Amino acid sequence: MAEEIALTTLATGLRFPEGPVAMPDGSIALVEIAAGRITRIAPDGMVSVIASPGDGPNGMALGPDGQLYVCNNGGFHWHEEPGFIRPIGQSTDYQTGRIERVDPVTGDVTRLYDRCGGTPLKGPNDIVFDGRSGFWFSDLGKVRHRDRDHGGIYWAATDGSGIIEAAYPVPGGANGIGLSPDGRTLYAAETETGRLWAWDVESPGHLRKEPWPSPHGGRLLCQFPGFRRLDSLAVTAAGNIVVATLVAGEITTVSPAGEIIRVVKMPERMPTNICFGGEGLRTAFITLSTSGKLVSTPWNEAGLAL
Repeated sequence: MAEEIALTTLATGLRFPEGPVAMPDGSIALVEIAAGRITRIAPDGMVSVIASPGDGPNGMALGPDGQLYVCNNGGFHWHEEPGFIRPIGQSTDYQTGRIERVDPVTGDVTRLYDRCGGTPLKGPNDIVFDGRSGFWFSDLGKVRHRDRDHGGIYWAATDGSGIIEAAYPVPGGANGIGLSPDGRTLYAAETETGRLWAWDVESPGHLRKEPWPSPHGGRLLCQFPGFRRLDSLAVTAAGNIVVATLVAGEITTVSPAGEIIRVVKMPERMPTNICFGGEGLRTAFITLSTSGKLVSTPWNEAGLAL
């Protein structure tokens, strides 16, 4: 049974917000995918633009150097009605996906990666730093009218010196990605199948692989019930995985053993991303993307310090 909780609205009128990041000054940085920009929501609610990289800035994380690292999906085509917006496929001017570094002070944008070897990135989606020399990121792929790309999991060096395809293919699209508190387990949400996967991390860029029939070497941690699509995720200090759950409009907490232990109802079908901030990392910041809102709520456990 899904819980009903009180939400505080921090910002409205955003153009499909995702990728919230709790900044050191108490503000929330996020992306507006449909506007091609990165936006800051100040504690007093003031909205300002950090940078405008264009196309489709998607997942985002704060790097150890204080820079923002952005998964740019290359752009979507949009369906829009009054007070409602959603992506419906690859943009007509799409060229490639990419990983970008953004200076949160100057707004300068640097492209770090747009391919792995000879293979272009398709739709980079979400990102998590490994606390060592790099970061893991997911690639959702791109969807067209009659076909779609496979997704995948990648590792890349923070300084732009190297990238590794770590798990491929993720046929239903690799979306949310996160690490266990000890850094030894990588989690990824597969959007279209409603599956949460886990891999043991052997070293930067290298995952221990399960044998066939796993399509990418991951082990199935949790199959979500019914028609549910998965988006971004965050990990708590206790090691639970908190997944933004589409269609059903929920935030779902899964234990490291794969058990669904909490379901919180959201006011729309597309709660896409969640991050933790505030005192003791006990506040959840959630993007409600089709209605263009950033909301917050006290959470029942502390988030993981990233």
